[in-house]
Amino acid sequence: MSVFLRRSCGAVLAYAAITQGAFADVTAQEVWDDWQAYLTQMGYTVSGDQSVSGDVTTITDMTFAVEIPDQDGSFRMVVPEMTLTENGDGTVSIGLPESFPMTLSGEEGDEEFSVDIGYSHSGLQMVVSGAPDDMTYDYSAETLGIKLDELTVDGEPLPDDVLGVQIALANLAGSSRMKIGENRDIDQKFTADGLTYDLVFNDPESNEDGKIDGSLNQLTFEGTNVIPAGFNVADPQAFSKEGFSFSGLFTYASGKTAIAGTSEGEAFSIGSESEGGRFGASFDSQRLAYDVEQNSSKLAVTTADLPFPIEIAMANAGLKFEFPVQESEEIQPFGFAMNLTDFTMSDVLWSIFDPAGALPRDPATIALDTTGTAKILTNIFDPAAVEELEFSEEAPGELHSLKINELLVSLVGAKLTGDGDFTFDNSNTEEFDGMPAPSGIANLKLVGANALIDKLIGMGLVSDSDALGARMMMGLMAVPGEEPDTLNSKIEFTEDGQILANGQRIK
Repeated sequence: MSVFLRRSCGAVLAYAAITQGAFADVTAQEVWDDWQAYLTQMGYTVSGDQSVSGDVTTITDMTFAVEIPDQDGSFRMVVPEMTLTENGDGTVSIGLPESFPMTLSGEEGDEEFSVDIGYSHSGLQMVVSGAPDDMTYDYSAETLGIKLDELTVDGEPLPDDVLGVQIALANLAGSSRMKIGENRDIDQKFTADGLTYDLVFNDPESNEDGKIDGSLNQLTFEGTNVIPAGFNVADPQAFSKEGFSFSGLFTYASGKTAIAGTSEGEAFSIGSESEGGRFGASFDSQRLAYDVEQNSSKLAVTTADLPFPIEIAMANAGLKFEFPVQESEEIQPFGFAMNLTDFTMSDVLWSIFDPAGALPRDPATIALDTTGTAKILTNIFDPAAVEELEFSEEAPGELHSLKINELLVSLVGAKLTGDGDFTFDNSNTEEFDGMPAPSGIANLKLVGANALIDKLIGMGLVSDSDALGARMMMGLMAVPGEEPDTLNSKIEFTEDGQILANGQRIK
């Protein structure tokens, strides 16, 4: 069901974009015509009964539907009534019912299912202005939300407590501008005081249950979207065609989540909070990029197996990557970076394995920043090609170079830093057990390793013989630095398959 739900949710979001300002025009008829043209272009079937009374155009039983070919499913939404009122100043106001239903339906294996979702709002105001080829929506709402009303499997409604979902936005305001030419260029931005989400589930077969409550405060979003002619939301390869692109940045000032439930007969709870973060994403026919960050996050976990909560915290956590997505014989650049900064955990948790406090409990940090080049050999947007890859021994791509711009691991009194630069010979995969043969140099620096080993021996976690083996390995791979308890290592992979450590051959 996952592929069907992903695409169906995409359809829901497409409609949400419409209702929150994806279109604009100067007359009611032009607005309605453009809605139909745009959604038809996206692969939807659009229908509705139109009537006109003075300056008001009313569309009743407005229906949007799209088929999901490879899942034998569909998305269908019916809006009982929409009004388009010409204000006499070149603008049009749009009115929607305070609530109306949406329906997802499809098949998974031998089971047919349908999901009824309720859309609701209070105080929604939407005004369209501009020209037919350059339209702007300005909108605001006191509240806006969606709620799972009913889930049906093989014609039988499931009990209400099996699954419940509710999402709501408060004090939403924003605008969207669309320029219509060869493509549809959309610029959007909005703010909201808060977002709340609630999820409840209860599995009658396993007696496992859970409840998730969360909120985000002071939300902002800015983004752009280019939709080419002939785009079809139901076609998985449509996103890889020339012309389509999306770029957006979502931020929030603070957030929290509370989770409680029962698993395998044992109760548990999880609480988390943060002081803001961001989620950035961009995509076009050539590349996919993400930039995710969370600040001052805290997590507490309580289980029946432990008499105390597990508490951890981080000053910052982030993930960035940019990868090529288009199948090509050309070598293309990529990048990947992650960090966990100033990671700490409670003294109660430390005492489980270090009751005497022998290890330094300074905040730990792990960071990695890499760039490189690769060749993509599979069309990841073609379901048949991806399925074939699962049963093939062929690699989906080739790694040609990798540069480690930063490596940092700092914890329990020891610190490892380094950098490196490598190229890879994809014609030679025998030298390193199927991996393309690397050539290049890595520079590493390790501080505090011997002091850490001494502490681990004193705690009884490492035996004298194991410590001796570790020190012999460090002596083979590294040389002493100028500062006390410092080891430096230069690891070189040569083109003829040798591995050198500080000039000494180890392979």
